[in-house]
Amino acid sequence: MENARPPWARRSVGPAWERWLATPPGEARRRSGTRLPWLSTLVVTLVVTVGSGFAGHGQPDRVPLDSPGRALLVLGGALLLLRHRFPRTVALGIAAAVAAYLAAGFPYGPVFLLLAVGAFAAVVAGHRKVAWWALGGVWASHVLIAHWLYRWLPPPHDGPAPWGEELLVTAWVVAVVALSELVRVRREQLARAQAERAAAERRRADEERLRIARELHDVLAHSISVINVQAGVGLALLDSDPEQARSALTTIKDASKEALGEVRQVLDTLRTPGDAPRSPAPGLDRLPELTEQARSAGLTVDVTTEGTPATLPPGTDLAAFRIVQEALTNTVRHSGSRTARVLLRHTPGALEIRVDDDGPATAGAGEPGGGNGLIGMRERAAALGGAIEAGPRPDGGFRVRARIPLTGAGAPDPGSAADTVAPAAPEEES
Repeated sequence: MENARPPWARRSVGPAWERWLATPPGEARRRSGTRLPWLSTLVVTLVVTVGSGFAGHGQPDRVPLDSPGRALLVLGGALLLLRHRFPRTVALGIAAAVAAYLAAGFPYGPVFLLLAVGAFAAVVAGHRKVAWWALGGVWASHVLIAHWLYRWLPPPHDGPAPWGEELLVTAWVVAVVALSELVRVRREQLARAQAERAAAERRRADEERLRIARELHDVLAHSISVINVQAGVGLALLDSDPEQARSALTTIKDASKEALGEVRQVLDTLRTPGDAPRSPAPGLDRLPELTEQARSAGLTVDVTTEGTPATLPPGTDLAAFRIVQEALTNTVRHSGSRTARVLLRHTPGALEIRVDDDGPATAGAGEPGGGNGLIGMRERAAALGGAIEAGPRPDGGFRVRARIPLTGAGAPDPGSAADTVAPAAPEEES
């Protein structure tokens, strides 16, 4: 469309002056569907018509303001009603009306306010060249009329205007253009800032959504895997060994209670954002509890620690716990080995985690449609500036290796997490 809005025009929030700067002309009209700037147009038209009448009293050498002159002023004011819908057309139309007004010899004065408002609307709407052509056309017509065409135009017996007046007209044109450009640039800056804030809010929402999804997956995948194994044990031993079946049911009860508690904590955070969690997030201090749960599912876990353990930041502590938890869950579900080895290596700048099982993979472990366990581990490590390698070992079995830096780790863009972590071989995951 000829007078379409530029793409930077957007609604803004903030102080009233900032909302006015960032809101494109006509936004309120588009929201209501039919509104036009009646009040401001009426005020400008009254100021121009009444002010031009008074200005005529001080310019006896000009043609007195009569009905045709007032008609030109009213016509210019009427065009201003459409300045937000058709800014280019209005700017050129008002320029023609003002040029006709000057050619007719009517008094100088507030008539230039019409031109200023029309050009201003065109510039802030993004139609800068049209506004410059309108202002330049009026200036050029004034030069022609005042210095060459005055012999054939009213008022009669008029002489050439002094060239000093052109400096005043030029300064006025430059001031209008400069103010319009200043407002336009400020609007673009505010619109860009608002777009950046909205994008940052969307990124934060996406990151929070992924974090909650990882938490729920890790909690449920581990607990349900333990429940599934113990349910199978209980069913197999229900008749032959009731005591062992009772022990399996007890393990199921404890695992389900713990899973419900952690899920409730995540859901409470969603219901009351900003509130502190009722219990601390799990960390490596709960590793004995995790290995005991794995042991109740028939998996023997050997934990080895190298280096001097340091106090880990909460996010790193949680990520390390979830990585070990997910690796053990995958071993319970997908590995024929009943033994897993966990190595925690504390170095001055990083925490290294390695979880090994000797395999082989059970039937169905490599079927398509696997879960998101390894994806979640990679996202956790990448969010802390680390990386994960996961895949079959050359001598059989499966290995998960993670390295999480402890200092100087910046959180990369979630969208580039896939580029941060090392590629993995075909995965077995929950």
